[in-house]
Amino acid sequence: MEHEEISAIEQADRLAIRELIDAYAHCADRRDADGQKALFTHDTHFAVYMEGQGSEPTQVLAGREALTPVFDDLNRYEATMHFNGQSTITLDREWGSGESYCIAHHLYSEDGERMLMVAYLRYDDRFIKADGAWLFAARTIYVDWTEIRASKG
Repeated sequence: MEHEEISAIEQADRLAIRELIDAYAHCADRRDADGQKALFTHDTHFAVYMEGQGSEPTQVLAGREALTPVFDDLNRYEATMHFNGQSTITLDREWGSGESYCIAHHLYSEDGERMLMVAYLRYDDRFIKADGAWLFAARTIYVDWTEIRASKG
């Protein structure tokens, strides 16, 4: 790949967006729903496609406060660990878009046995820079596939 030289401002913006993506995963794993919601605009759009791209959405939410039950739902797990992978970001002044990958591990107990659900996710994001900080203006989650297995340990 060939890369054009980018300005220091664009470098800082790209780093800030990556930190935004990572903060979302960090807040999820720490069960910090308020911190996670603070990463979104007040009028955000949030959609989940549990059967992947091309399926019907299983959740479509409007506004930051509508995210509370989604983030609180993580409390049903004993632990989670989100690993963020590659991402692509396109910037246009104070707007941006991107796609990022994540492998999310969810540990729980069922019938006295520890189980692990691993979800392979892709996020389609729209970002906005407001008051010098990057936020999610829209986030769409595609669950490409999941696997469930017994967890040893």
